[in-house]
Amino acid sequence: MKRSKRYAALSEKFDKHELVDVEAAVKTIKGFDNAKFDETVEMHFRLGVDGRHADQQVRGAMVLPHGTGKTKKVLVFAKGPKAEEAKAAGADYVGAEDMAEKIQKEGWFDFDAVVATPDMMGVVGRLGKVLGPKGMMPNPKSGTVTMDLNKALEDIKAGKVEYRLDKANIIHCVIGKKSFTEQQLVENANALIAAIAKAKPAAAKGQYFKSISMAATMSPGVKINPTTVAL
Repeated sequence: MKRSKRYAALSEKFDKHELVDVEAAVKTIKGFDNAKFDETVEMHFRLGVDGRHADQQVRGAMVLPHGTGKTKKVLVFAKGPKAEEAKAAGADYVGAEDMAEKIQKEGWFDFDAVVATPDMMGVVGRLGKVLGPKGMMPNPKSGTVTMDLNKALEDIKAGKVEYRLDKANIIHCVIGKKSFTEQQLVENANALIAAIAKAKPAAAKGQYFKSISMAATMSPGVKINPTTVAL
């Protein structure tokens, strides 16, 4: 991948091979020259598990202490009183078969998260091939298949993030915006680390956190020393 001159210049500002703690990683990223927009800050975890085995899957959701810096648009699949409850709770879009058809036929994706009541999973299940790759398929483990729509919507709007292993056994997760204070990013990062540590499968052997890095959208990644992360 060809990198910009700005990216190359930023890469010269720090030791790319040095392993630092979370506070130092945040300080480095905050010290980079700003891009022309408020960059998103992400963390990337390579875990010592084999996601091909069901008992070594790592997946969950949590609400970041300071949110993500983005207001998410939420689509809720529900009918009757539950649909009215979703609207009252602040859902941006509410529907059933009509919404599924809009996604399938029009390629409509003007939303960031999907919630569904259990009785709607027959309809939502047909969207697995399009919602799955986008990480938006409702799932009971992440609290997005539920009868408690008020809580689900409240959590998402407050800054709920979902984390899950990809095929390379890596988790990628947003922890905020570059405009956040150092303390806000550190607290969000530590909360995410704690959640992923707590989700360690019993079947996982050896070192759990193989590598951890933090990066902003247009900036190089800063490596975090896994041994500084408390399990």
